Amino acid sequence: MARKIIHIDMDCYYAAVEMRDNPDYRNVPLAIGGSSDRRGVISTCNYLARKFGVRSAMATAHALKLCPDLVLAPGRMDLYSKISAQIREIFHRYTDKIEPLSLDEAYLDVTECELFAGSATLIAEDIRQAIFNETQLTASAGVAPCKFVAKIASDENKPNGICVITPDKLDGFVKQLPLGKIPGVGKVTLSKLNDMGLYTCNDVREFPFEALVKRFGKFGPIIWSRAHGEDTRELSLSRQRKSVGVERTMADDIYSAKDCEAMIEALYPKLKQRLESVSPDLIIQSQGIKLKFADFQQTTVEHKFQKLDKAYFFELLNEGLTRQASRGIRLVGLHVGLLNRETHQQLNFSF
Repeated sequence: MARKIIHIDMDCYYAAVEMRDNPDYRNVPLAIGGSSDRRGVISTCNYLARKFGVRSAMATAHALKLCPDLVLAPGRMDLYSKISAQIREIFHRYTDKIEPLSLDEAYLDVTECELFAGSATLIAEDIRQAIFNETQLTASAGVAPCKFVAKIASDENKPNGICVITPDKLDGFVKQLPLGKIPGVGKVTLSKLNDMGLYTCNDVREFPFEALVKRFGKFGPIIWSRAHGEDTRELSLSRQRKSVGVERTMADDIYSAKDCEAMIEALYPKLKQRLESVSPDLIIQSQGIKLKFADFQQTTVEHKFQKLDKAYFFELLNEGLTRQASRGIRLVGLHVGLLNRETHQQLNFSF
């Protein structure tokens, strides 16, 4: 029996929450994140902003050039996490086989769900309706026999839409897909594929398998199998968060230790807030700092440290700055490594 996988993706999630709660945001181009001084990056934006070319992970300064009337909202991570948990509870009404990918998207395996006579399409529609009824937020869904096609399908009819790829339609849908749609095929890989004359999944099907493996190594067979509509991966039901971090990209490069220390002061409260929202069953096992230089090379300094300590980030910074080599710094990030409490107890257990 073919599997029934649903990929649920909330529509411009953070921005949608802000538009729901603030009528002034509903008819203006809106972005979450960034900052009024043009530093930082956009976390997400609404569809009005996207019409101007604004996108997630875009530098605030560039977003404001594309859309001078862009409204910036700081974001409320605690609220987004709370609503995400509420949506997760809705998922559990249909299946316990859930793989969260982030606060705003997840895979659900409903193969064994008996609701709606086992119709994955009707289950997905009911999930979307329940989310809207209980949160006043819209979600898009992709339904397919495998994970990667379900994820692609969820983006086909956004916002507030659904796309169903039944087993008999799977081959035809995948065959015409641009290779850039395959999860994991980024800009660099796509450019290499295009240089080889490969643009669609059908092009890959007609290309020698051995040549693909030679060019892309371990990723070659994955590209090959996805191009043939094959994805046997099960849902990962026990994903454990291994780190929590915050970072900021500057509009203008900084050079001095003093400027970097000011960034730590600004980022630390946000890191602390995010850490407090993580499950209490996770404990800190390390602290780290990331610096990205003007030439886009980056370095990370991380050491074992079993508590959150702002002063220790300054020590890590000093080590990181020894690798600066007079280059400007365009990004500073802080993170902590986490360990599951149960795992920690097992590691420290002794007879």
